[in-house]
Parts: sequence; structure tokens; C-alpha cells
Amino acid sequence: MTKAFLAGRSFLLVGGADAESFLQNLITTDLASLGEGEARSGALLTPQGKVLFHFLIARENGGFRVETDSTSRDNLLKRLTMYRLRAAVELSAAPEEGVTLTLGGEGPGFADQRFQRAGLAVWREPGRQGDAGDAAAYTRLRLEQGIAEAPDDFALGDVFPHDILMDRDGGLHFRKGCYVGQEVVSRMQHRSTARRRVVLVAADGSLPPSGTALTAGGKAIGTLGTVQADRGLAIVRIDKAGAAMAAGEPILAGDMPVTLALAPWTGLSFPTDAAGDEA
Repeated sequence: MTKAFLAGRSFLLVGGADAESFLQNLITTDLASLGEGEARSGALLTPQGKVLFHFLIARENGGFRVETDSTSRDNLLKRLTMYRLRAAVELSAAPEEGVTLTLGGEGPGFADQRFQRAGLAVWREPGRQGDAGDAAAYTRLRLEQGIAEAPDDFALGDVFPHDILMDRDGGLHFRKGCYVGQEVVSRMQHRSTARRRVVLVAADGSLPPSGTALTAGGKAIGTLGTVQADRGLAIVRIDKAGAAMAAGEPILAGDMPVTLALAPWTGLSFPTDAAGDEA
């Protein structure tokens, strides 16, 4: 069991008699199935279906606690306030800064459902709790399991929920009714048009920095996100990557040959030609 502290995380509190219905009609997460003690992936989308804000949401004191990147917290609060209108909803920034993680075992706080999908235990507790270590162990775990987070792995407003595996991690629901951007992501789901996915990147040496293009046959197929030594994450056109692998064509990060894999818990596989399906 390892402790880690992430400094760049902040929280919102959403309470009031209408809190659940208010959020249920806005965000991608199905709150009706969200249990106590769980932290589940979620997003607020643009009307065009892009991820405008990415977060974890948990039940707390009859309302909800939302964890997001610190640079996004205030803008998310403003956006939710704009949508509130006359609903009986109370919105506020929580005082805690940063989050303490327990990796493995039975920890305090909220169980991160993204990692539970991979059979792993990660617990999240608001604020700095005790003598928690740095974030390196958590970063490594994310790289091993394909858990992407903004802003390190993608820019808000640039990705669809499918691109960052929200259809696989429990944060994207297709039967709960309408929410902002729902029509677009439902169409992607039913037509199987999702082609960009988070992949695991490995190399025989240290990878180039985040933001480096991944190429196959001289054409860009994705971009490196988080990098730690010889491992990284990238959002990649998996149809293009699959076609390159089937043809024995090298995939490069900058000038460095890399291998790509899809996290087993996703159930995804690489298509074998550029016109193939992702599943």
C-alpha cells in the first residue's frame, strides 16, 4: 500500500434539494447508479459532444463532491452556476486543495472506479493527509492502465468522451436520458465511429516529451501525453495504428520506435486496416 499526494487537484461541492436532478440533466455520469464511497468519472460536454470539463464525482453529505484539475475548478463553478437558473442547488468551492491517494489495500476516502475496472484499488481523500509521498507511483499506475487526465494527456475542448475511454470507465451513460452533448456521443456509440483511443506507449529508451507526434508511414496518428521514462500515454487513431502494425510498419514518437497497446480492461483491440471498427 502506497500513499501519494497530487497538488494540482481542487474540489466543488454541489448541494440542495435539486442537486441530483440538476447534475443528472447536465453531465455524462449516471448519478442514479452512483453508490456511496465511489468516485466515478464524469464530464460536462459542449453541445457538439466535446469534453469541456473532466472530473470525478462522489456522493457526500446528501450532495456531491466534484474533483477536477485545479486550473479548471473556477471555470467549472461558473459554468454550473450559469446552468443553475432557479433550481434549488447550492454551488461552492471546497476548501481542500490537492488529493491524497492510497494505492492498493483498503484506504480512506472514495474508491476511484476507473481503476476498479482494471481490478485495482485507488482511494482518493481530499486535502493532504499525513506524510503522503509524491505522485510518481500514481503516474506510473495511470500509464500502466491507460487512465488519461487533463491537462497532461489532452486539452479540454479537443476530445470526445470515447477518445479518453469514458464509454469504458463508467463515466459515460447512454440510457439515462438527455444531457448536454448526449446526442453526439450516442450517435458515435451506436454507429461505432470512435477511432481515437488512449493507448499505452512503450520504448526501449526514454520517450521524447509530451506533445511529440506519433507517426506511421510519415503521417501523424496521435500525440504523446503523459511521459515517464520509457512509458507514456497517447491518444491515437487506432485504425491507423492497427493498419501499420498489420503491415509491419514502424510507429515512431519523433524519431524513436515505440510499441502501442490497449489496456486489457477496456476490451478494445486494434483494427487491422484503416477502415476497420475499433472493437
